[in-house]
Amino acid sequence: MNGQRGTLDQELLPEDEVRVDGQVIKESKHNVYLAYHKPRGIESTLNLQIENNLSQAINISRSVFPVGRLDKESEGLMLLTDDGGLLYKILHAERRQEKEYLVTVDHPLTQQAIKCLADGIVIMGKKTRPSFVRQLDATTFNIILTQGLNRQIRRMCYKLGYQVIKLVRVRILSLELGNLPLGEWRHLNESEITHLAEMTTD
Repeated sequence: MNGQRGTLDQELLPEDEVRVDGQVIKESKHNVYLAYHKPRGIESTLNLQIENNLSQAINISRSVFPVGRLDKESEGLMLLTDDGGLLYKILHAERRQEKEYLVTVDHPLTQQAIKCLADGIVIMGKKTRPSFVRQLDATTFNIILTQGLNRQIRRMCYKLGYQVIKLVRVRILSLELGNLPLGEWRHLNESEITHLAEMTTD
């Protein structure tokens, strides 16, 4: 097993490879972790019945699942994995986990609007958590959220009289979009996987 002699009562792990007389009878199975730069127009679903779904867009042989959603009109970083443990920890974590976005709206931002976005706005009957907001130019700002209400940023902007023209997610926890081209995906490196695991450990 894994190049060493095994025993009959030895526990097998998913990453273990087992050979008998040189023949592989159990292949090593490592979890898959992908960073994907979702373009606008792709639905954050694996349902093949829905047009422009993630399965068609990514087109890999392994079954991977999105960690959270990104609405059809938005673009940017998505994390996909077949690691059920990490998936559960991120989706059901009680600690506040950061997601960072770049947002462009349809007309110039006011200081009052920036303050309201940072302090929290009542949408869908509840006030959003305070967030970090930094204005980048007349119509663009950076925002870091620690919650993921449905279409949260778009609803917050609409409440203040703004229409979102472009919304890009650039970071999930410690994982950054970087220079990953639009529509492309890549495997996470060991350091990125380790950091994600550490950030989701209670």
